[in-house]
Amino acid sequence: MKRRVAEFRIERIDDLRWRIPRCGAMRVEGLIYASAGMMDEIRGSGAVAQVANVASLPGIVGRSIGMPDIHWGYGFAIGGVAAFDPARGGVISPGGVGYDINCGVRLHRSDLSVGEVRPRIAALMDDLSRRIPAGIGRGHGTAALTTREVRDVLVRGAEWTVSRGHGWSEDLAVIEDGGRLAGADPGQVSARAVERGRNQLGTVGSGNHFVEVGFVDEVYDGAAAGRLGLEEGTVTVLIHSGSRGLGYQVCDDYLGLMLRAAGHYGIDLPDRQLACAPVDSPEGRRYIGAMRAAANYAFASRQMMGHEVRRSFAGLFRTAARDLRMSLVYDVAHNNAKAERHRVGGKERELWVHRKGATRAFPPGHPQVPGAYRDLGQPVFIPGDMGRYSFVLLGTEGAFTETFGSTCHGAGRRKSRRKAKRDARGRDLARDFRRRGIEVRASSMGTVAEELPEAYKDVADVVGVVDRAGIGRRVVRLRPLGVLKG
Repeated sequence: MKRRVAEFRIERIDDLRWRIPRCGAMRVEGLIYASAGMMDEIRGSGAVAQVANVASLPGIVGRSIGMPDIHWGYGFAIGGVAAFDPARGGVISPGGVGYDINCGVRLHRSDLSVGEVRPRIAALMDDLSRRIPAGIGRGHGTAALTTREVRDVLVRGAEWTVSRGHGWSEDLAVIEDGGRLAGADPGQVSARAVERGRNQLGTVGSGNHFVEVGFVDEVYDGAAAGRLGLEEGTVTVLIHSGSRGLGYQVCDDYLGLMLRAAGHYGIDLPDRQLACAPVDSPEGRRYIGAMRAAANYAFASRQMMGHEVRRSFAGLFRTAARDLRMSLVYDVAHNNAKAERHRVGGKERELWVHRKGATRAFPPGHPQVPGAYRDLGQPVFIPGDMGRYSFVLLGTEGAFTETFGSTCHGAGRRKSRRKAKRDARGRDLARDFRRRGIEVRASSMGTVAEELPEAYKDVADVVGVVDRAGIGRRVVRLRPLGVLKG
């Protein structure tokens, strides 16, 4: 069924910024980052209406923001950012976090060069596909956790995984929030969600999630690249995954509760998918406790996959992972809501910043940037499609000032999954990727069809907007050698 797209006036501020002026129930204006060409696509996508709808929610401050990878999502657009002030009746909304709570990307680097890995990439991808379960539902070969263990994961996050021997203790220092959100409340996570999480820890899932072996093929800032261990030719591994069925269930469980809460608190919703409750309400606190617990599950899951990647490289190259210097560069999330301090109207306030398909991008000097990178700014990873390239950036003062310390999270879809699959009919996809020099392993070629490069915007264009607008700073570009998909 075709979505009905509401019309909103859009004013050009400059070459990269577009304003949606306040109208109707909007409490603040909207702001979208895009080139003129991107804006032509965004106008008809439904995402503009979603940015405007979010601008009408109680307690919103600053602007309702859309990133250059913005596209239609559940309630909030994917690529949307909004901050709410609890002192002004600000709300928390599951639609502003998304179903895949704390989905994110981690990047490992190594001392191996592309010349050493390329001849062995087929064997490496075969081994990774055996070690890391991929696809919908149950993780094949994954030992199920007990209910008690799942609840422990929900509290401890990545530290639980490391304590079980899946990783190095120093990893925790370079994971967003140390790999654990304080205040998680497993008691607010349903038995159904816990059950779904018992056998999916350390699994990549399906859709746009992946494990990608690649290499640094272009360097834009040599000094910063050197500090991150990302010199030209360095072999890298990107892991993109989230909280799996557990996080999905948490979101699903709370949407009904939040819809009832919105009615109870007299919140007029422009869209039922924006169901919300005041941050300080009982319903709001319950969701926050459950959301944080699901976020910790995602941190633990990516940590476990990172450990399996190290084991795979070590086995294939017959060298200890530490000798290969397979260190974690950083692990950053892009589906969450967090209490953060930001300056609005000349005053510093504690705000609840929702990032739905948007990445935190804190600037140099911010206390929440790991000590090793504090003078550089927070690392940011922007994956592209599985056939071209991805980018590493750093957070900037411009992002902190304009976007509550946020930037984009990926390329952004141009085609629906259904259309991409239809367009891929009759093609030998594995052969097509091999011709590009990329080994693909997947539980289903249907998923690969949904994720074809032409289904996405060119991430170089998206990152170009981010870099020129000053809400992120390019450091290096990564090229894929092999991709594991669900």
